[in-house]
Amino acid sequence: MSFQNNFAPTSAVPRVYVRRSSGIFTLLLFTAAVISFLCVGRWLVVEDTLDHAQAIAVLSGRMPVRALEAAKLYRQGYAPEIWLTHSSEPAKTLESLGVAFVGEEAYNTKILVHEGVPAGAIRVLEPPILNTGDEIVAINSALGATPLDIVIIVTTKPHTRRVRTLWRLLTRDQSRAIVRAASGDSFDADHWWRNTRDALDVVREVLGLMNAWAGLPIGQA
Repeated sequence: MSFQNNFAPTSAVPRVYVRRSSGIFTLLLFTAAVISFLCVGRWLVVEDTLDHAQAIAVLSGRMPVRALEAAKLYRQGYAPEIWLTHSSEPAKTLESLGVAFVGEEAYNTKILVHEGVPAGAIRVLEPPILNTGDEIVAINSALGATPLDIVIIVTTKPHTRRVRTLWRLLTRDQSRAIVRAASGDSFDADHWWRNTRDALDVVREVLGLMNAWAGLPIGQA
């Protein structure tokens, strides 16, 4: 009886300590999760310092803000050319149905010309692309044929970190990319969860970055 009375209080101490430690750890995890949730939108947005380049490359999607930003940089004299990418879809599928389709690059060209970029300074890159990884490969290949291996890549704000990550992964820094966000993009980095488009952007970019960090096991999207 004496042994049991002496043992009970001492065995209770570690249990209390474990419960308290577990509670503190859970609180820390919860706090970290909340901070990550609130800050992930701002974390996704990165930009490099502007410098003169061989060309300004406009990634596909989100017309017209990307093309408008590229035109502004062109007028400021950062590069003598603007490069556009193009996709074989949905034009190829629609053509098989007898439906004519004008690609995004045609509209971006019209936007650029409207903003004062000469048609002769606009180049559509080959081959056709399916995703951001394909765009980066096409842009890097175009740079490989020129003496100045610097390109300014214009995209939307939440897409910038993944573009930078994919560039480093796919090009091994053989050439230099200056990643810039379109200033006209309405993405709200501080309150991205308040509207569906921003929330979808964040989810897509985080998943895309995870895929890149894992070595692109599901492709270059």
